[in-house]
Amino acid sequence: MKRNTTITLFYTLVAAICVGIVSLAMWLRSGLTTPYQAPAIDTGKETAPQWFEIGKDLTATNQANEKVKLSDLRGKVWVVAEFFAVCPHCAVRNGEELRKIYDEFKGNPDFHIACISVDPENDQQERLKDYAAAIGAETKNWWFLNAGDVKTTHAYLEQELKFFGIRERTDPLDVETNGRYAHDLGFILVNRDFKVVGKWPLADARSDEGKKLDPTLYQKLKDELFARIRLELNQKPTTTP
Repeated sequence: MKRNTTITLFYTLVAAICVGIVSLAMWLRSGLTTPYQAPAIDTGKETAPQWFEIGKDLTATNQANEKVKLSDLRGKVWVVAEFFAVCPHCAVRNGEELRKIYDEFKGNPDFHIACISVDPENDQQERLKDYAAAIGAETKNWWFLNAGDVKTTHAYLEQELKFFGIRERTDPLDVETNGRYAHDLGFILVNRDFKVVGKWPLADARSDEGKKLDPTLYQKLKDELFARIRLELNQKPTTTP
């Protein structure tokens, strides 16, 4: 057999085997169920069946340039959220939601909101003060906090409070459009005993993706959060503040 003929037969055999493999793979795949697709809404990291006590404290400076600690809120019921001052989503989506919560419960001296900046390098006290003034937040019951070091702040938010991981954007157009950091827009509720008792992704539920997934979800979550805040405010702490 001539060399050229041998080479031709060899590649013909290889091609036939490849076609067979592809055909077999397609046939097997046709018998599989459709792969699971995660829902559009981010509801936070998976947590244990029971919620958890906050183990470590966080010291920060608020918009009034006061040194405060999250443990100062022990004995109160409080909502905690991530933000940074130039984040377009924080102002448009979360700011409005937090304002609704604030207006509903600000008359109760045992209710508080704490917004922790994911961009402490740029969110200095003057910027926090201006942001708080623009949204109508009073320092006595709504803090905007700078906790100092970026790495330490992100680790606390992710590991201690169980927010989604924070991602720094690198594409200039993405940064210009969405801000420096991609971060969790959920609201975490903490009870009088310094325990996290739930998380509510109101901004995600109100998004176009959320509405497509379930048009009624936003109102359900909002009603549930407000009811849980009322419930917790009616409880007495089981530990001494």
